[in-house]
Amino acid sequence: MSANGNPSNNSMSMSLDITLLGKDYRVACAPEEREALLAAVDMLDARIRDIGARTRSSGERLAVMTALNLAHELLALREPGTYPPPAPLPPIDDESSRRRIEAIEARLDQVLAGHKQDDLF
Repeated sequence: MSANGNPSNNSMSMSLDITLLGKDYRVACAPEEREALLAAVDMLDARIRDIGARTRSSGERLAVMTALNLAHELLALREPGTYPPPAPLPPIDDESSRRRIEAIEARLDQVLAGHKQDDLF
C-alpha cells in the first residue's frame, strides 16, 4: 500500500492517492481523516490479499467477495445474535481506538451518502 495526499481545489477536502493490489486510485478525503483512511486502506489491502490467496479469486469477483465479507462482519458487530460472526475478532482494548473506529464508520457513512461512487473512485 502506498498513499500520498495531494490538495484539491476544495480547501475542506483533499484528494488522496492510494494503491490497492497494485492499482492506483484517487479518493476524496478531509485532511483530518487522512490517517484513518490510510489505516482503512491498509486493512482493506490485507483483507483483499488474504481472501484472494484463500479463494484464488481476482479482479471484480475478489472485490465483491471482500466487500461481502466486510459487510457481513459489520452487520455481525452491529446486531449481535442476528448474524453469527465469521470468526472471532481480536479485542480492541483501547477506548480511544474504539472511539476512532466509530468516528471512521460515521464519517464513511456520511461521505458515501453525500457522493456518487464516481466522485470517490
